[in-house]
Amino acid sequence: MSEHTGNTASPSESGHGDSIKTFVLDTNVLLHSPGSLSAFKDNRVVLALAVIEELDRFKRNNDELGRNARETIRAIDRHRESGSLREGVPMSNGGILQIVLQQDVREDLATTGLSPDVADNQIISVALALQRKGRRVIFVSKDINARVKADALGLRVMDFEQQKVDYDSLYQGWRDVVVAADTVNRFYGDKRVALPECSDNPFAPNEFVILKDETNPKHTALARVDLVGKELVPLTPEYDRAWNIAPRSATQRMAFELVLDDNVELVTLVGRAGTGKTLMALAAGLQRAIKEKHYEKMLVSRPIMPLGRDIGYLPGDKAEKLTAWMGPIFDNLKYLLRGRYAPTSLTTEQLFDQDLLELEALTYIRGRSIANMFVVVDEAQNLTPHEVKTIISRAGEGTKVILTGDPQQIDNPYLDASSNGLTYCVERLKSSALFGHVALNKSERSALADLAAERL
Repeated sequence: MSEHTGNTASPSESGHGDSIKTFVLDTNVLLHSPGSLSAFKDNRVVLALAVIEELDRFKRNNDELGRNARETIRAIDRHRESGSLREGVPMSNGGILQIVLQQDVREDLATTGLSPDVADNQIISVALALQRKGRRVIFVSKDINARVKADALGLRVMDFEQQKVDYDSLYQGWRDVVVAADTVNRFYGDKRVALPECSDNPFAPNEFVILKDETNPKHTALARVDLVGKELVPLTPEYDRAWNIAPRSATQRMAFELVLDDNVELVTLVGRAGTGKTLMALAAGLQRAIKEKHYEKMLVSRPIMPLGRDIGYLPGDKAEKLTAWMGPIFDNLKYLLRGRYAPTSLTTEQLFDQDLLELEALTYIRGRSIANMFVVVDEAQNLTPHEVKTIISRAGEGTKVILTGDPQQIDNPYLDASSNGLTYCVERLKSSALFGHVALNKSERSALADLAAERL
């Protein structure tokens, strides 16, 4: 594994060899994952004193960063009981944790051109000094600019993504399979067919397959892998629309199949702007919770960026404050409730008054037990893997959760297309029969929206 700006640090980095490696961690690594302290088995993990000071500043926050800062500080304090952190203390993974003071390394930042008043530069200077002492140093940061600066100064650098997936090869939730003509005919006749042989890329439960006749590309069949992953079965006819909204593409039809099927308790919809992710999720929620009364209510949420920041500076009660962040949700609800598609005369205000619809800030979901609800979390690409886990683990008996988002449009500075909670969830849960996923690839909002998504 080569070491340069674009690489990823992971627990697989081993210290066996001519000497152990010294991983100097940036503050943002700990704020992203407190478990990073113990992620480098048999190696030395070094924290500059500037990192401790930055953790102290973040620990007061009532958000995910504050929680991670406090958890990291508690973990460091537990290690302190094993000896002197300044000298280095052993960890249970065979590694060593050490806190290095600036005065111990005496690196002159003036020779590097870096300002000594910037915390990141102080951390980089510690890494430089240790390298000049003969250590095999690797600077680990989630800050691209910090990695670039460190690399320019001759340090080996890495990103830290213990929970990173390969977005370019992310599970799509569907695939095209070329088969013999009689296979397509047999599927239409028998309403089921054995899974095609595909040992290098096994089929997942609830995955969709477009069977294509090898002699006639227009002779096709849309099928779904059954819950046990043994056969291909037809899609359910009554799932072909929700709230009088009908799919406009094959992938949207797949999405309707999942969001309306109660056996699939967790659904992720990924796609660029205009593919209908949010609209389909809300339409399914209105259909199943409001019209058919299968769920007690619909709960809708989306990250407030920066995620978890206190919304108390906005006027009004919680619902009024959330309104400012829920504009896209209200736009879709207005379209569904007041347009020609609405099967009822209910208004958004009536849904709130009758306690059929609830808006919730993700800040307040922790600690809740959400039972018998249809939950839609929009813009889930701005969530960390831990935050997605927190949301899903709140689901009680009879609750269905739908996560929607576009991994190419991330506002969280600590996440990217490969490290956010939405894509991590897709990759980790794809083999479960309780889970379903569809990657939507065609914008249906308008020709203009499609043009913008494609070229801008």
